[in-house]
Amino acid sequence: MSAQIIDGRAFAASLRERVGGHAATFAETAGRKPGLAVVLVGEDPASQVYVGAKGKATLAANMESFEHRLPADTSQDDLIALVEQLNADPAVDGILVQLPLPGDLDEQAVIAAIDPGKDVDGFHVESAGRLMVGREGFVPCTPLGCIMLLQDRLGDLSGLNAVVIGRSNIVGKPMAQLLLDANATVTIAHSRTKDLPEVVRRADIVVAAVGRAEMVKADWIKPGATVIDVGINRLAPAEGEKRGRLVGDVEFAGVKDVAGAITPVPGGVGPMTIAVLLRNTLVAAYAHEGLEPPEGL
Repeated sequence: MSAQIIDGRAFAASLRERVGGHAATFAETAGRKPGLAVVLVGEDPASQVYVGAKGKATLAANMESFEHRLPADTSQDDLIALVEQLNADPAVDGILVQLPLPGDLDEQAVIAAIDPGKDVDGFHVESAGRLMVGREGFVPCTPLGCIMLLQDRLGDLSGLNAVVIGRSNIVGKPMAQLLLDANATVTIAHSRTKDLPEVVRRADIVVAAVGRAEMVKADWIKPGATVIDVGINRLAPAEGEKRGRLVGDVEFAGVKDVAGAITPVPGGVGPMTIAVLLRNTLVAAYAHEGLEPPEGL
């Protein structure tokens, strides 16, 4: 058996297209485009690439992109002052502060300064609380993208056994809550879990979000399970190569022969993150104008 490959690129492209169409309709109704502000502090190369990609995707989705690039020595007070300025700007529907922040800047304090109604990254404690108690709010983009891929592949998740490997605030915990909300039976596994392979082996759904290259092996996987690989890790270069391969947290070559469906790395979960960010920004824009968001997002 060879697993079906879950094409995150294709799903994300479809979502971006739908968001772009609804954003154009919003602009006709509201007299303005949805707006996303991205704040980058310092010159981390990976963060610069991410911010550039987000800006291009935002413009392509018929939205306004507001980029704020600050030097690495920006003070906490100045950064929070910018966030508060963006909170008050009616042209800005979503605010994203690119993490990690350099130096001694307090990430939690900066995130807490974002208006929860503009927290399109879903990292604010109010957003986390709303997810926990089942109220509407913004959900972190990566886990929301994962649940979209799962429901597109499997439909109703009721009663399925799901194991989430990883307990981060950004992926693991919200992923588990989304699965629980979808009526799956959920186990959160982590570095202290006893006999992790045996725990994973019981799962109909495996979400790997632990940040360890190819940790999940083929003999961990129940035949026919659906595997969502959130990890992205670069291996050491092979002899004669300048750059190592990108791999996930799952040993793809072996697991694809056991699983029923699997996301590749790259091309699986990764493209969903920006697409869901745009979706969240559109939802925020409709809310700020007192309009009902479009269905199917």
